[in-house]
Amino acid sequence: MLCKYKDKIHLCMIIVLFLQLLSRTAAQSCAKSCGEKFTTCSCHATCESLKDCCADYKQFCLDIEPHSGSLLGGTDFKILNVTFEQNINLTCRFNSEILTEGYVDVSGVGHCISPLLYESGWIPFEVSTDGVNYDRAGRWLSVHHSKLGPVYKIVLVNATQWQYYGTPNVSGDLKMIWIPSLIKAERVNIELWGYNETGESYSANWEAEWKYLYTVGRDVPNSGLFSFTPQIAEKPYFLWDLGSMRVSPSSKQDGAQDVNALWSGAYAIAWHLEEAFRKDSAGWALKKCINWDKEEKAMPNFLTEITDCPCTLAQARADTGRFHTDYGCDIEAGSFCVYHPGAVHCVRAIQGSPEYGAGQQCCYDSTGAQVLTGDSIGGSTPDRGHDWGAPPYKKPPRVPAFSHWKYDVISFYYCCLWSDNCKYYFTHRPSSDCRTYRPPRAAAVLGDPHFMTFDGVTFTFNGKGEYSLVHSSAYELSVQGRTEPMKSENGSVVMATRLCSVAMREKDSDIIEVRLGDQVDELQVLMNQQVLSFSEQKWIDLKGVFVFSPKPTNVTVMFPSGTGVEVRAGGGVMTLTVLLPHDLHNHTQGLLGTMNDDPEDEFTSSNGVIIPSNSSAQDIFTYCAGWAITNETSLFTYDSTHLLNEYYYAPKHDPSFIPNFSMTEDPEDPLLEPTLNLCAGEGASFCKYDALSMRSLQQGNATLLSYRSHTSTKKALEPVQSCGWLPPPNHGQKEGTFYLEGATVTFSCNSGYRLYGSQERTCQGDGMWSGQDTHCVADNTLAIVLGSLGAVLAVVVMVIAIVVYTKKQKKEAMKQQDMVTYQQHASRL
Repeated sequence: MLCKYKDKIHLCMIIVLFLQLLSRTAAQSCAKSCGEKFTTCSCHATCESLKDCCADYKQFCLDIEPHSGSLLGGTDFKILNVTFEQNINLTCRFNSEILTEGYVDVSGVGHCISPLLYESGWIPFEVSTDGVNYDRAGRWLSVHHSKLGPVYKIVLVNATQWQYYGTPNVSGDLKMIWIPSLIKAERVNIELWGYNETGESYSANWEAEWKYLYTVGRDVPNSGLFSFTPQIAEKPYFLWDLGSMRVSPSSKQDGAQDVNALWSGAYAIAWHLEEAFRKDSAGWALKKCINWDKEEKAMPNFLTEITDCPCTLAQARADTGRFHTDYGCDIEAGSFCVYHPGAVHCVRAIQGSPEYGAGQQCCYDSTGAQVLTGDSIGGSTPDRGHDWGAPPYKKPPRVPAFSHWKYDVISFYYCCLWSDNCKYYFTHRPSSDCRTYRPPRAAAVLGDPHFMTFDGVTFTFNGKGEYSLVHSSAYELSVQGRTEPMKSENGSVVMATRLCSVAMREKDSDIIEVRLGDQVDELQVLMNQQVLSFSEQKWIDLKGVFVFSPKPTNVTVMFPSGTGVEVRAGGGVMTLTVLLPHDLHNHTQGLLGTMNDDPEDEFTSSNGVIIPSNSSAQDIFTYCAGWAITNETSLFTYDSTHLLNEYYYAPKHDPSFIPNFSMTEDPEDPLLEPTLNLCAGEGASFCKYDALSMRSLQQGNATLLSYRSHTSTKKALEPVQSCGWLPPPNHGQKEGTFYLEGATVTFSCNSGYRLYGSQERTCQGDGMWSGQDTHCVADNTLAIVLGSLGAVLAVVVMVIAIVVYTKKQKKEAMKQQDMVTYQQHASRL
């Protein structure tokens, strides 16, 4: 009886403690506390997977749909998992300063309208239900307008007609289309807005301006289609030649900002320009071009600080840490290169230049050679305003897309498209060649797992834990890798590991982690321990880093230093490639080695001890274990019980996991013969190890393909020698637009001219052209020159003859004098 009584007391105590704990948990609120971790519950993004969220987490830490839209604003997004009362004053505040009106629909779902922003990337927002207390928080992804899919913006049907309207033979009605459901109204207004940048360039008062100009169509049905016959605008509206169309509810005032709306991309507003443009578009454009030329001459020269282009298309596509596809000329999309005829692919430098935020563009032809403006109107052109903008954005010339249109695109219309005066444009936007370009160095981790260092050393390390792959104190760069035991096809644990997560950061950037997801060959990306979704956008601008994920198996991370990190999933494993610019030469350490062109010191420990590169597998294993990180230096997310137990509370290198250091090739093994047939050539040893250890030909093949892919990348990034662009001679031509080592350029002259100098010049290994500079000289000029040379030569000959004759006469006179003197002396004797 006493025992039963004690049991009841214990049960009561447990119930009381549980109720107290539940009470304390309920008392904790996520209002104004999103991202916080309390002792009893959490408002951090990891709380859902760890199952320790505070009770009101979803009420105050908001999920939204859609989560992204144009930086021009106007997107209506709804707040999920929260029901609001109908009569509340719902207000949304972005970046702690920009207010927009929200509303509650008939279902009790709250909605916000995204505002006009002059920046891209994640924008924090807060929500208030009384206009005073902003206690709910979320984040909104502001997107470069041209990177939006066509369903999220107005599409100008026949964009060429829109932008050439008023030039010879271009007229008729203009048509635009959109998705009607994205505007929450039955009737809409069609508006024209203009873009400009005002104030003194590169000063504190330089500002971006979007201005409502006028309404083209008022109170028209929201059918998703509108057409009109353009009319010349009144002054001062026709002075605006750059802008966008907007569709917004007709219930809103003309030009109302931050209302539900759709926008077209920026374009040249040719159709409303003044009468002078329609009468003589080329003459009008020439005046604009000359005026732009004067403005450019008065602005700072940004060309000296932009990076040089890669020398070849292969380099440009492989250098993913510094260059990315220009979607206006993409070989993967059919090479529809409107502004670069003759090119098949262009890339842009990812980072803006240090001081001016300028951009670089590099275009290539079907042979892989760089297309230069000195040879073609389709050549590569640098940009005063980077097309993708440059952090911190917001102010000129760093506003994404629109600063680029203002300084680099509309001027191209003036000088090259609406008139034939590209010489003005290319004076200020000449192609950069590749004479100073230095390709990055590549290192890789593949299979289960095999390492290929920056200096070309290969080895296998099958430890279990978390390790430093690349660390640079000078650039505050850290790339870390987590490994886990592999499982065979029947589910049993294999004594080998695979790379399962990579975490990275540069300086004070957001921390990016890429890890294997729940689905086979699917990657999950986290930013500061919060999962990123790429369902709506493939490119995301973050703090101090860009992330690109075109599909669930591919992720590329790009840092300001030019470091690129590529992660690929395939065959059940993760493959990592790290690309480092030459600036990090001799500034790296970690499992991927010391990048200094010396393979002998590749196995250098964190305390400077070097082991030989031909060390045994066991010694290399011990060396690699020394690169285990600590919880204090870890960049990883621990958002599950498994990760906490296996990696956070456990040793960072698991000493109990001892892998197979080699695989025995047993002639009786039925898998051996197909493995040997599969694993041939470069990468064969890695292929055999993985196929036999995993008992899987598929695994071996995946490793072999990854190895060959890395080899191809290294080959594409091999340095090449450029001699620089050669101009044709005046009054002549040249044949050849390839300027790398071994290339030959030949010259010829127009009729009536003769070639002087080298007719053929070859790019040599020292970066110098063979031969002499080439000139074309007119025949009559040559005759005059030769005649003049003949006359001069005759005079010279005469002078020489006179001098020689004079000297001869003097000698004769001296002889005569000597003879007389001798005779006189003899007569005395």
